[in-house]
Amino acid sequence: MDDAMIPPGLFRGAPDPGGLRPSKPHVGILPYQAIKQMVREREITAVRDIVEDQIQPASLDLRLGRRAYRVRASFLPGLDSTVMKRIEQLDGYEVDISSGAVLEKECVYIVPLMESLRLSNNLTGFANPKSTAGRLDILTRLLTDQNAAFDQIRRGYEGPLFIEIVPRTFSIVVREGTRLNQIRFRRGGARSMASSEFELLHQQGIVSSDRRNTKEKLFGVTIDLGGGRHSKPVGYRAKKHTDRIDLDRIGYYDPSDFWEPISIHRQGTLILDPNDFYILVTKEAVRVPPDFAAEMVAYDATVGEFRVHYAGFFDPGFGQDAQTGAKAVLEVRSHEVPFMLEHGQTVGWLRYEPMAAAPDRLYGAKIGSSYQSQELRLAKQFRQPA
Repeated sequence: MDDAMIPPGLFRGAPDPGGLRPSKPHVGILPYQAIKQMVREREITAVRDIVEDQIQPASLDLRLGRRAYRVRASFLPGLDSTVMKRIEQLDGYEVDISSGAVLEKECVYIVPLMESLRLSNNLTGFANPKSTAGRLDILTRLLTDQNAAFDQIRRGYEGPLFIEIVPRTFSIVVREGTRLNQIRFRRGGARSMASSEFELLHQQGIVSSDRRNTKEKLFGVTIDLGGGRHSKPVGYRAKKHTDRIDLDRIGYYDPSDFWEPISIHRQGTLILDPNDFYILVTKEAVRVPPDFAAEMVAYDATVGEFRVHYAGFFDPGFGQDAQTGAKAVLEVRSHEVPFMLEHGQTVGWLRYEPMAAAPDRLYGAKIGSSYQSQELRLAKQFRQPA
């Protein structure tokens, strides 16, 4: 990234006089170059070589292996069992996905991943769906042996990785090598941002909103159900009973076959049906500076009974290619009851966490990132409006 794209005072390589650099430079989220080092030192291994574009500025893309297991229920292995033992207990049957196979919507599948871990005792991991998986309403959760939590990898874990896949809205075609989720690594414990760091980030306009939770160090985002875009939809509602989606087909599908555009509603409101899935967008533009990574808090009952984000990772450099940043696209599903959203209503919170070091590569056009400088946008499998 050219220095001209970085707002004044934000990390140009020298220590920041404003004090935004993390006070413990070796504690935090591991950057691109540290993940590459983990591969070289075989803390991360794979049945096929890990390729360059799997390694993101602050995460590693994980790839599906050759087979999937359809099971009748989601599960956690627990502290005394393995994932494969639970699959056998549930009488899971094998599906060969090496050359492509359909995963039917509302069915549960477990897939061994190509990658395995051998973490040192000062590293933990945590996973999240990739953006495309979230925008297609594909529920994905990482599983490891002897573990009682989804998406969390304990210190010193050595063993295989698995992914649970539940296509919620569309049946999908996947194959060996498909990437649906990603993993971040943290050195040391999670470090809360200092109040001075939080205030300086706010002053730099990292999120173009004054909504803040100073106690939890969170930045609020609101929903755009008007936004002055009178000739464009404010969101999309997924259609039911559509064709399947082959995840390898980029820019292939006609959005009108899968989505109903949502126009500006009377009084700027939208009632969420709990049986429907929506793609919406924030009013705010978001930026993530090089020395921080961000994550959307997916569900906050205090703002309503709905989930706003399945794919919550925002890498260093997100929104930095544009002067004004990039909107956060929201994958929205109401829980149990209909819920009314109003234009400008707070719908979610962003948590920023310091990097262990600024990454050698940043999210953006230079590395082919799919959703940089975005507004409202569907998954990359759909043809985008001209």
